[in-house]
Amino acid sequence: MKFSEQWLRQWVDPQATTEELTHQITMAGLEVDGVETVASEFSDVVVGEILSAEQHPDADKLRVCRVSDGDAEFQVVCGAPNARAGLKAPFARVGAVLPGDFKIKKAKLRGVESFGMLCAEDELGISDDHEGLMELSAEAPVGVDLRTYLSLDDRIIDVDLTPNRADCLSIAGIAREVGVNYRAQVNPVEVAPVAATIEDCFPVQLEAPADCPRYVGRVIRNVDVSAATPLWMVERLRRSGIRSIDPIVDVTNYVMLELGQPMHGFDLNQLQGSIVVRRARAGDRLTLLDGQEVEPAADVLLIADEQRPLALAGVMGGEASGVSESTRDIFLESAYFNPISIAGKARSFGLHTDSSHRFERGVDHQLQVAATERATALIMEICGGEPGPVSEHASATHLPVEVVVDLRAQKVTDLLGIEIPNAEIEELLTRLGMQLEAQAEGCWRVRVPSYRFDIEIEVDLVEELGRTYGYNRLPSSAPQMSLSMKPRAESAVGLGAIRRTLVAQGFREAINYSFIDPKLQALFEPEQSPVMLANPISADMSAMRTSLLPGLVKTLQYNLNRQQNRVRLFESGLTFVPAQEGLRQELKLAGLIYGSREPEGWTGDRERVDFFDLKGHLESLLALGGNRADYRFGALQSVPYLHPGQCASVHKSGDLVGLVGALHPELQSKLDIDAPVYLFEISIPTGRVAKFEELSKYPEVRRDLAVVVDEGVSAEDLKTLIREVAGEWLRNLRLFDVYQGKGIDPHRKSLALGLTLQHPSRTLTDDEVNEIFAKVVSALKERFDATLRM
Repeated sequence: MKFSEQWLRQWVDPQATTEELTHQITMAGLEVDGVETVASEFSDVVVGEILSAEQHPDADKLRVCRVSDGDAEFQVVCGAPNARAGLKAPFARVGAVLPGDFKIKKAKLRGVESFGMLCAEDELGISDDHEGLMELSAEAPVGVDLRTYLSLDDRIIDVDLTPNRADCLSIAGIAREVGVNYRAQVNPVEVAPVAATIEDCFPVQLEAPADCPRYVGRVIRNVDVSAATPLWMVERLRRSGIRSIDPIVDVTNYVMLELGQPMHGFDLNQLQGSIVVRRARAGDRLTLLDGQEVEPAADVLLIADEQRPLALAGVMGGEASGVSESTRDIFLESAYFNPISIAGKARSFGLHTDSSHRFERGVDHQLQVAATERATALIMEICGGEPGPVSEHASATHLPVEVVVDLRAQKVTDLLGIEIPNAEIEELLTRLGMQLEAQAEGCWRVRVPSYRFDIEIEVDLVEELGRTYGYNRLPSSAPQMSLSMKPRAESAVGLGAIRRTLVAQGFREAINYSFIDPKLQALFEPEQSPVMLANPISADMSAMRTSLLPGLVKTLQYNLNRQQNRVRLFESGLTFVPAQEGLRQELKLAGLIYGSREPEGWTGDRERVDFFDLKGHLESLLALGGNRADYRFGALQSVPYLHPGQCASVHKSGDLVGLVGALHPELQSKLDIDAPVYLFEISIPTGRVAKFEELSKYPEVRRDLAVVVDEGVSAEDLKTLIREVAGEWLRNLRLFDVYQGKGIDPHRKSLALGLTLQHPSRTLTDDEVNEIFAKVVSALKERFDATLRM
C-alpha cells in the first residue's frame, strides 16, 4: 500500500524524521518496501496563467504565449498541444532550475524570443506524463510557488503488508499503528451523520446472506458530476497510485484509502426494480468497467438488479450501470463480503483490484455505515446533491461474532522473557482499539475490535504486546536445553545400514506421499477402510496409506512409462492402519523388483527375476542384525494383492512381521504391467546384542543329509527341527539341493542339507558326530515321516 507521509501526519505526527518513522513502521511488522519523493528538486517554478496563445509565425507546432506570474507578463514559446488562453500551468521563470540541474535562460525559438518555460509533469519529476502541460485548477492562485501550492515537499511510503494485516490497508490503520508505537495522539477524521433531505430509498434483497451479511446503500439525487475534484484529493489519490476519474469515483476511492472500506457508485437511473445480491446464474453476462466481458461461474457473487448483473461483488463494477457524464442521481454501495466468497474470484478473471485486495483479506464488518456517511459528506461538499436516508440490510447470523480473549500478565512474561508493567499492557492494547476488562490482578478479558481478524487466542495478544512494546527492547538470551543423547537399543538395525545394503544390491530409494488414491488402495486391500483426509490436496490423494506397496507400485508404473525396463525400488515410512484402539502408525520397509535379473550387457543373460531373487535380497536384510536364525518363512493364506502360489509370510520368534511374493496376476493386468512384479513389506528388522564368542581352533566336521518328505513340508520346518535337535555344536546348516522327479514318489520331494559341527574346546569324535546325526534322522522321521534318500 502506498500513501502520502503528509496525509499520515495529519492523523498522527510523531516527533520523528521520515527515516525514523519508516524504520519504526518496519519494526512494528509492517515492512516498508520503499520511500520516494513526490517530485524531483526544482526551484523558482510558480503557478502561471496563459493570457493568450497565438500561432508561431514560422513553426506549425509552436505557440507564442503571453504568461502572467501575478506580477508581470512574459512572452513564452511553447510546443505543448494543450497550451491555450485561460489555462493555469507551472511556469519556470528565467533563472529557475529544473530537475537534472537544467537552468532556464532567455532563448530564441525560430526567431521569436522566449522568457521562461511552461512545464509538463515529467519535466518537474512529478510523473512520466509528457503529453502536454500540467493543468492546474482554475482556482490556483497565480504567482504562488508551485512546491508550496501542491505540497510537493512530501514523500510516498510503500508498505508491504502480510495477508493477515488487512486492518492496515488504510490511513486509519497505519495511523493507529504509528500512534501505538510512538505513544502519540491519533486524530481520526470526524465522521458525522449526514441528515437526509429526501426520503428516497432503493430496495435491496440479500439472496446470499452468507456471502454478503451486510449491505448498506444510500440514494443521492441531483449531483453535479462535472464538478472538479479538489486538488488536495487528486494529489492524495495520485500519491497512493490512483488516478483521478470523476468526483464520485474519486470520493469512493478516497474513502477506501482513508478508512479501508471499498465502495461503489451506481447510476441510479440505470437500476431496475431493486438491488439483488446473489450468486451467478446460467446465462449471466457482464461487461466490466475495463471493457472486459465476462460470464461468471455459479460460485461468483454478483450485485445485480431485477434485470441483469451490475457488478462482480467485491471486485469491479459493470460498465452499463457506472457513473458517467450524464449521471444526475447515484446509489452509493458499501458492503461487507465474506472473505472466503471473494478469495480468488478476481484472479479467475485475470484481475486484481484495490477492492478485491481488501475484501479477500477482510474488511471491518462494522465500517459500512461510517464509510457511507463520510462519502456522502465529501460528495455533497464537491458535487452538491440531496441525500436520502442510509439503508442497512444485514443477516446477524452470518456476521462475524465478537472475539473475547483472556490475557494473563504471567503468560506475557513467560513468552516474552520480560515483565511489562500492567499499566503499559493496558495502554498498548487500548491504543490498538481493544477493550479491557480487569478480572483480577494481572488478568484481563480483552474484547478484540472488529477490524482485527488475526487475533483469536491469548498468544496473539502476547505477540501484539511484543511487537508494540518493541522487539529491540526484549532481552536477548541463549536458549537452554538438555543435550543428553537419545538412547538407542544395541539390538536396533539402523535404517542407514538397510539403505546402504539395498543400494549396494542395485536398489533405488523412493519417497512417496503418505496419502494415495482410494481406488488404488481398494485394489490392494479391498476389505481395509483407510483413514480419509478431511481436506485433501486432490481426489487421488485423499486416503492415508495402510501399506507402502500401492505407492511403490505406482512409482514402478511411472518408471515403466518412461522406458525403464529394469526397476529395483525400496521405501521406508509410516503406514496408518485403523484399529479398535485408534489409529495405529507402523514404521515399515518395502521393496520391489521387476525386469531382468542382470543389467543389460554382452556378458549377462536376459532371464527375468523370480521369487527367489527377491527372497535372497530380503534374507540379506534379515541377516544384518546377526540373528537370521530367528526369522523363518512360512506358507501364506490368501492375500488379495499377492500371487497365491508365489508368496510367503515372514515370522520372527513366531510373530508375523512381513510378507513377500509376486503381485497378483489380475492386479498386474489391471495396472497394465506386462511382466511379473515381486515385492515385500516388513517391519524394520531388529537384531541381537553383539557378544564375544571365542573362536574355536579345532576343525569343523560336515555331514550331508538327503531326506525324502511329503511335498507340502517346507525346508524351513526341517531346518528348525534340525537346529533344535543338533544342539549348540551346530555351526552352520545349509539347504543345497531340492529334487522331484524320476525315482521319487510324485507326491514327495528330496531335500539335501549340509550340517557343519564344531566344538569350541576340542576335536569332535566320530562317535559324537554319528550320535548327533542319528538323533537328527530319528527326529525327522518321527516329525515329518522323512526317509533317507539312498
